[in-house]
Amino acid sequence: MINTIKTTWKGNMQFESTNEGGNLMIDTSEEFGGKGEGYRPKALMLSALAGCSGLDVVSLLKKMRAEVDEFSIDIEANLTDEHPKYYDKVTMIFNFYGKEFKKDKIEKAVRLSEERYCGVMEMFRQFAEVKTEIRYFEK
Repeated sequence: MINTIKTTWKGNMQFESTNEGGNLMIDTSEEFGGKGEGYRPKALMLSALAGCSGLDVVSLLKKMRAEVDEFSIDIEANLTDEHPKYYDKVTMIFNFYGKEFKKDKIEKAVRLSEERYCGVMEMFRQFAEVKTEIRYFEK
């Protein structure tokens, strides 16, 4: 399967990237000549990681009948100092909100995403140490 995107320079430091799901703007901060009116490329990679794993987890929890009230993913990523700068350490924090958690099923869903389903996480593992944490918040 081949995925195709088109990314078009819109002037200054801004680009518009289009794929089958829609489009988004990419830009950089004023410090680097941009206007700060779009996603930063490296941060976009972290969003892709969270989105990929989040889709897995939500789907698996639904199949396991272990839904939660709310769910979010925080990512902390260390950027190397030398060029080309890249993320060498990434921690994904899975936050679950609700009552009467089915922790065994939640932990299984996160583990399955981490070890089997999330292709973006597998790509990250090629250049970064990736860790996951699970946190529960009673409502």
